[in-house]
Amino acid sequence: MPKVKHYGCFQFKTGTSEETISHCFQTMANMVGKIPGLLDFNYGPYDSGEGLNDNYTHGFIMTFDSPQARDEYLPHPIHEDVKEVVVPNLERIVVFDFNVE
Repeated sequence: MPKVKHYGCFQFKTGTSEETISHCFQTMANMVGKIPGLLDFNYGPYDSGEGLNDNYTHGFIMTFDSPQARDEYLPHPIHEDVKEVVVPNLERIVVFDFNVE
């Protein structure tokens, strides 16, 4: 069964502090080990000279052990709680999933 990479880009609202950004990502990272099938979580600020980030400031990527685990994560109560912390700080978000063997 393929694993799923769940990739996202955030544009934080102007004036969002580094402390708040760190708190958002730590809250997201804390889902690993609590949501079944969520294997890992990595994140960071945009760091490329290409300039193709379209004003997105940070990115993250999660790995799920299956498409079913990703589907169960989406409405999971812990994910919903995390969204309440993160989403109010965002100007824009894009999320993209793909399967890997």
